[in-house]
Amino acid sequence: QVQLVESGGGLVQSGGSLRLSCAASGSIFSIYAMGWYRQAPGTERELVATINNFGSTDYADSVKGRFTVSRDNAKNAAYLQMNSLKPEDTAVYYCNADVRPYSDTTYRTLYWGPGTQVTVSS
Repeated sequence: QVQLVESGGGLVQSGGSLRLSCAASGSIFSIYAMGWYRQAPGTERELVATINNFGSTDYADSVKGRFTVSRDNAKNAAYLQMNSLKPEDTAVYYCNADVRPYSDTTYRTLYWGPGTQVTVSS
């Protein structure tokens, strides 16, 4: 089993910054892609940013130039640096990880964290 825990959320004024962290633990041989998603009240969960095990990244158009995703493979961790925050960035932010749990098998499972609240005041 694998656990993901997000941290770093909170309340910030418009224009401010936050850095989210996601730590994975448990039965992990390797992690392929890690991603950040968000869900605001009354909306569907949407992609924010992803990063694969080679360091290639992808961003939603709404956050390009403001958010930066990174990861530390040695720590099984991912980060989301959020700058120039806007009220419309307010949401619960979730981390996920595409995990290969054992070296003797090639199957992978997608795990999700419980989320961390980000609130941006105007």
